[in-house]
Amino acid sequence: MQYFKIYNTLSGKKEIFRSINPNIVTMYVCGPTVYGEPHLGHARPALTFDILFRYLKHLGYKVRYVRNITDVGHLLNDADEGGDKIGEKAKALKLEPMEVANFYTKKYHESLYKLNIENPSIEPLASGHIIEQIEMIKKIIDNGFGYEVNGSVYFDVVKYNESNDYGILSRRKIEDLMDSSRHLDGQSDKKNKVDFALWKKASSEHIMRWPSPWGDGFPGWHLECSAMSCKYLGEEFDIHGGGMDLVFPHHEAEIAQCCAANNNKGAKYWMHNNMITISGQKMGKSLGNFITLDEFFNGSHDKLDQAYHPMVIRFFLLQAHYRSTIDFSNTALQSAEKGLIRLFNAIKILNKLKPKEKSTVDISPFSSKCDLAMNDDMNTPIVLSYLFDLVKIINSTYEGKQDLSIKDINELKKLFEKYTVSIFGLCNSEEDSDPTDVEGIMSIILELRQNSKEKKDWEIADKIRDRLNNLNIEIKDTKDGTSWSYKK
Repeated sequence: MQYFKIYNTLSGKKEIFRSINPNIVTMYVCGPTVYGEPHLGHARPALTFDILFRYLKHLGYKVRYVRNITDVGHLLNDADEGGDKIGEKAKALKLEPMEVANFYTKKYHESLYKLNIENPSIEPLASGHIIEQIEMIKKIIDNGFGYEVNGSVYFDVVKYNESNDYGILSRRKIEDLMDSSRHLDGQSDKKNKVDFALWKKASSEHIMRWPSPWGDGFPGWHLECSAMSCKYLGEEFDIHGGGMDLVFPHHEAEIAQCCAANNNKGAKYWMHNNMITISGQKMGKSLGNFITLDEFFNGSHDKLDQAYHPMVIRFFLLQAHYRSTIDFSNTALQSAEKGLIRLFNAIKILNKLKPKEKSTVDISPFSSKCDLAMNDDMNTPIVLSYLFDLVKIINSTYEGKQDLSIKDINELKKLFEKYTVSIFGLCNSEEDSDPTDVEGIMSIILELRQNSKEKKDWEIADKIRDRLNNLNIEIKDTKDGTSWSYKK
């Protein structure tokens, strides 16, 4: 089995990945709260952990990948106050909360399908695991880290911090959290400013509510992931992932809950992708500056110059390391579009190259270089840079400036299939979006043009070339015949 390094937020350094169980890798990733249209910020964690899922399988692991759907318990201000986000949306639309959750869950799935994101092994709903969450709260209370007041249950962070480190993931100190937290106004049920809700008593107007030992209510946002990961992956599993914005308070609270209930931190490795920004500002619903994925696909947002194919979005995200921020701009997306077309054109040319007896260029280092980059914390931009070095070699060979043997051509085909398709999940957007036999049609057109040239009807031959050029199709006449490709 091949091992690779991943950055563990818990330790703050890259570590060689070793699964707890040698027979299977267990991975839990926080999915979306389904109360609005999926946007580019949702795409990044989905893609990051899709690449990890694909690569772990490529390395030979069996992977149990759980990605949850949050359909209850996420309050408006994330501070144990206000209405439930889905419940409030339901009131505004005069719908049942589950109608809202189901509608946006479907939209999320449709967008991920277009982006070629593989389905997780299990996709649990928070609302379907209320019993498990109640049982976990009982354990936390029994172990002395939870307390009930007036039908709500809170996690006692100060008591927990006496024997554990609350802040181990985010590197925050409880003293600083106490100073920065809003002062209790005398009406709060919390003992301490930093405590968070495990279970909230439902007010009379609260739509989403369930019976519990403490009265009708609903679970806290942090609790659901701890309960569902334990149910499907065990009390201790390999990888917990999500966006950088979840490090605190969500994942910090999850670690505390797992330690309080089961005496372990839940996951061995905690991985986080960084944010997408617009003009340097985080993209998100709360800031009102997000662009939905549908708007990217159809070009309808006023910040977009054009529509972008889902594979362009996927390629755009792959160009940055998952732990670095990536700033949106039309220029960056249009550059990604050109790069993706160039990559697909090279693969198309590779499949048509006529081999020579010997290669005049050494391609042998590239496979190991790509593997080393992927094994170094999934460094996708470095892998892409190596693939584009090979694109130059392929184009140069096609132009007759270099030679490749049949062995090297086959090795290149395997390498591009392995990375562009299997691991990076890139599909040829032109071919996959149109069921028409484009190759067959172009073959007929080029044959007609060749006939015109043989009859010395240069006007028709040039007209065919120019009309194709207007359709973004470039044709090249070489000593080996005529070929075509989409313009770069």
